[in-house]
Amino acid sequence: LIGRLMFELPEEMGLIAIAVRQTQGKGRGGNVWLSPVGCAVSTLHITIPLHSNLGQRIPFIQHLVSLAVVESVRSIPGYEDIELRVKWPNDIYYSDLMKLGGVLVNSTLIETTFHVLIGFGFNVDNSNPTICINDLIARFNKEEGTELQPLSADCLIARTVTVLERLIDVFQEKGPNGVLPRYYKYWIHSGKQVRLHHEQGPAAWIVGIDDYGYLQVHEEGKGVESVHPDGNSFDMLRNLIVPK
Repeated sequence: LIGRLMFELPEEMGLIAIAVRQTQGKGRGGNVWLSPVGCAVSTLHITIPLHSNLGQRIPFIQHLVSLAVVESVRSIPGYEDIELRVKWPNDIYYSDLMKLGGVLVNSTLIETTFHVLIGFGFNVDNSNPTICINDLIARFNKEEGTELQPLSADCLIARTVTVLERLIDVFQEKGPNGVLPRYYKYWIHSGKQVRLHHEQGPAAWIVGIDDYGYLQVHEEGKGVESVHPDGNSFDMLRNLIVPK
């Protein structure tokens, strides 16, 4: 629906679709994404000029969205230490232990404008089958003696879109270096060692992400190489970067 509407609306008009529950969501690689009530699930349409900082680095959008989701919680006064983090290239995690949500971006270039559909979903209020943001808040209250209130999906979708808008503005003005310090503050990979290709593959250390959003790894004797998000996946459980 939103894919058809996005070409019919005036350019200055924003467009977002929000699902209370979702039964036919799509993930990366054809994965199906099911979202019960209690999740923040939406698809946002934005336009990005081709000849702009972000237009020349369009894969970076998924990182900006992941960061916006994390900051939607951690930028609230009192909630700064809730252990919500980003995993390259497009996941939202509780610490480095458990996935809470994800991001999927599709872009279409029409003349000199990218039409970008950003799907994002994260678990706000469902304790099962894994963990949710409000569980993290409740745990934090118990450990720290605080009385932080639970958050709603509506609130966090609104905050995510607002933060994303600001991140895009900063990126367009300053490029990747304008947002990378904030991204690294919340990502889970700093200094981690991984194996490439398979479990007996060469060891490499994660360095960061480059100007186009690709993961940079340092393989001994080979220097720093970039790993593309569209051709590889990051298996956290086995600490592997493998071709899809």
